[in-house]
This record gives sequence, structure tokens and C-alpha cells, in this order.
Amino acid sequence: MPRGVYDRKANKTARLQTQLDKMLNVQATPVVVETDDEIEAKLTDRFEILAEMTDSAITGDVRALVVSGPAGLGKSFTVEAKLESWDPSAVNHTIIKGYVRAPGLYKLLYAHRAAGQVLVFDDADAIFADDTSLNLLKAACDTTERRIISYITEGSLIDEETAERLPKSFQFDGTIIFLSNIDFDLQIERGHKFAPHLAAMVSRSHYIDLAMKTSRDYIIRIRQVIKLGLLDNILPNKEHQDEVFRFIESNHKSLRELSLRMAIKVATLRRKGDKWQRMARVTCCKAT
Repeated sequence: MPRGVYDRKANKTARLQTQLDKMLNVQATPVVVETDDEIEAKLTDRFEILAEMTDSAITGDVRALVVSGPAGLGKSFTVEAKLESWDPSAVNHTIIKGYVRAPGLYKLLYAHRAAGQVLVFDDADAIFADDTSLNLLKAACDTTERRIISYITEGSLIDEETAERLPKSFQFDGTIIFLSNIDFDLQIERGHKFAPHLAAMVSRSHYIDLAMKTSRDYIIRIRQVIKLGLLDNILPNKEHQDEVFRFIESNHKSLRELSLRMAIKVATLRRKGDKWQRMARVTCCKAT
């Protein structure tokens, strides 16, 4: 590929990623002030539905599922736990994380075209910004009885593992799950540049918004998962776990992130003894 063409493609990809990063940093303004109990009940309900919908994706009753929620608060864990329980050897499911280009996407869809196959895209949001990739996804997630995916190019696509030449089109009978940090509803409502693309995916999929929009939602979710045993292997003492949560709650404005990963980091430091809070403020909080 000529150097100039490569540079233009790289610059376009960088611009698209910058736009997606801005989308991920936009949060909706809460309309209703909820109590902690209301927030906990809401999150319990949403994550239970996520688990049930993942079961439906595994059985093929749901052919496309989009899950929207902030990073590090359990959406990937919930889906992965269900998939691992169903298919521990990962013969019938594959989880893709990171950047995927259209040719690679076509190969993935072809490899997972059979009924009973589940393909998961986790934190691969740039896929929604590429027109070719999006058209492939729209075909794969269509609600028609027969989903035909086509990729017409001058050259041929080759499966590297089998050396098989892929057909120009094929019928897709598998299931796709998208795990995204983007608030699709918010971006569609605001008329973002990618809004038509996101709306096309929502139209073709079951969509779950995990409804975590505020820092209080994040804090309640962390408390909820700690109660479910997140820290049991790290910090068996329940009083010490409570101390970890109180530290997160008290310092949430200065923490580098509000996530389950942060709770694990703080819990690891709690085992160090009396100086743990001092260490946590230096390593887990932003300098003021």
C-alpha cells in the first residue's frame, strides 16, 4: 500500500477513535434523584436481566444483544461467567476485545456462522464507526429469517488457519453479543455523528442499558458486588471489606476510577496493615 494511502487511513482511524472517546466521556444528566435502596434494586434487576438474556443468546432465542454500561462494573464478567459455564472449553464461543477491521470481521462472522455459535465483541466500539464493518453487522443482526452476509471485493479472503478461500457471501445463523461503554440512547437522542449507525444496531438487537449514569450508581454497584463476595478471596474479614468500601465512598471524587478493579486494588492494600490508607491515597487517588 502506498505510504500516503496508509497515512490517510491511519489518520481517519485516529479521528474516529477520538470521536468515540468523546462519546464515552459524555454522561446523561440524571432526571430523578433515587435513594440508595432504589438504585440497588434497579441494578439488581438490570444485571439479572443481563444474565437471563445471555442465556437466551446461548440458546439462540436472542440472535443479537447490545449491552451498554460503564467499564469495570461487571457487565463483561456477567456475560463471560454464563458463557464459561455453558462452554468451558470455548469451542462454541469467542470473545473479541479491541480493534477489528472489516476483513477480519467478515472472517470472524464466517467462522461463527453456525447455529449455536456465540460471538462476543467486548470494548470494540470502533467497529460502529466503520461503514463496511457496520453493514456486515447489520446483515448479521437482521431480523429476517435468513441472514445473508456479503463482502464483494476484487481479491479473495483466506482463512489463515485452514488456508480455505472464503465465499463472497454466506448465511449467518450464529448469535452476536456487543458489550459497549457507549450510551446508545443518549448518543441517538443527541444526534451524534454516529447516531444513525447506533440506531441501526439498536433496531436489530435486544438492547440493555445497565442504567449507571452517576457516581452514586457506581458506588452502589461496587458495594453490591462486594456483598456478593468480590473480595472474599483477598480479604476474608468482613469488617475489613467494609473499611475498603468506606474508603472508596469517602474518596470517590479523587479516585483514579470508580470500578470493581479499584475495589480489588484497595483491598489488596488493606492487607498491608495500619498504613494501607496512606498507600491507597498515593497509589489509587489523583494528586491534589
